[in-house]
Amino acid sequence: MTQETENAGVTAGGELEELLLRMGAGDRQALAALYSRTRAAVYATALGLLQNAADAQDAAQDTFVKAWEAAVRYRPQGSPMAWLLTIARNKALARLRRRGRQQTLSDEEWDAIPAGATVPAEDRALLQRALGALRGDERQIVLLHAVSGLKHRQIAELMDMPLATVLSKYQRTLKKLRVLLEGDDAT
Repeated sequence: MTQETENAGVTAGGELEELLLRMGAGDRQALAALYSRTRAAVYATALGLLQNAADAQDAAQDTFVKAWEAAVRYRPQGSPMAWLLTIARNKALARLRRRGRQQTLSDEEWDAIPAGATVPAEDRALLQRALGALRGDERQIVLLHAVSGLKHRQIAELMDMPLATVLSKYQRTLKKLRVLLEGDDAT
């Protein structure tokens, strides 16, 4: 990781921390800015666990409501993104417990994935089957990195895993996806 990349991460964390502190003071514009900067990561976290766009959107909305309510108690320590994504993860897990199910993604649900992660219609069924074959933690790591653009270090912090574990799971999952998408000759 270069010094510039590290500084960018610190700056982004500082900006999110400032937004959370402003939210704690009742600043609704800070909430809008936080939402704008973090919605893709929050949605991807929920989607990775729930595998249902409507449920993921609801969990994401619940996340920002909870963040607004809890911002008054937020204390700058650790990563503000990890704090927010922990809320998202907890909201998604609570929804899973209530529903007791997971579903595959429909075409409309693929369209709900933010941040320009468009998938051509002919590739959706194949990609959906491949993602469905992944374990929950594998799917979540891939979605957080590929869709949300989170760094592996951030994912490790969020998922409470060593960085080396996240990196190895990510690499193994990419190989698994390659085999699933291209066939047995992709190794």
